[in-house]
Amino acid sequence: MFAVKDAKRSGTPAAAAAAMLVLLFLVAPFAALAIETDWKSFTLAEGDLQAVWVSLSCSVISLVLIAIFGTPLAWWFARSRSRYKFLAEIGLMLPLLSPPLAMGILLASFYGPYTPVGSLLTRAGIELTNNSAAFILAQFYGAGPYFIVAARSAFENVPVAFEEVALTLGKAPWQVFFLVTLPIARLGLIAGLAVAWVRALGEFGIVLVVAYYPQGIPVKVWVNLQDIGLEAVYPLLWIFFLVAVPLPIILRLLSRYYGP
Repeated sequence: MFAVKDAKRSGTPAAAAAAMLVLLFLVAPFAALAIETDWKSFTLAEGDLQAVWVSLSCSVISLVLIAIFGTPLAWWFARSRSRYKFLAEIGLMLPLLSPPLAMGILLASFYGPYTPVGSLLTRAGIELTNNSAAFILAQFYGAGPYFIVAARSAFENVPVAFEEVALTLGKAPWQVFFLVTLPIARLGLIAGLAVAWVRALGEFGIVLVVAYYPQGIPVKVWVNLQDIGLEAVYPLLWIFFLVAVPLPIILRLLSRYYGP
């Protein structure tokens, strides 16, 4: 008994040291951001603030759409017993497995103005190339699957017995979902939203192909690097982290506050 306790105690410092080494390895490259930034002449390039606004506004809309449309699909994945569900799972995995640049090419090949679907959309007054709608579409494809996977896991961890008890008490299925399922799954859903936010805000490859304009932060970082140099990249990166990090932190704090 004492030997087990001693083993656990001796293993804890080693595990902590290993964890710190991995964390330092992950964080180390960001030291270059602080070291290489020219703080004396810290200025944003022309168009950087516009890029920040484009990324923020479109990412908020994308996140709302992902939550609205992704949540029911995640719940279906968690509860469905259809024999064809594996086909739907393959469909969900395709955007996750596709390289972002390739995903952008596929979207342009399907929604572009000279494609059959794109032509029909154009006749209806909807264009999905180089505009805000295309930007949001790219973010949806880039971030949506990550939220769905996280939300599915959250719903799968909700005991079905709780939902069945609520049904026997006379609650309608939609009431069970909002009164029982969502509250229990909220922490996983919050984590999924945080991941989706970061993925949407930082999406580059898909956006580069289908929505180069209006330029968001990732594309503007690339443009600054090509046209001006590294000195124009670092200030915009600082702004990116300042706008990207707060929401995941807030969601994390909310999950801890309202968690079990």
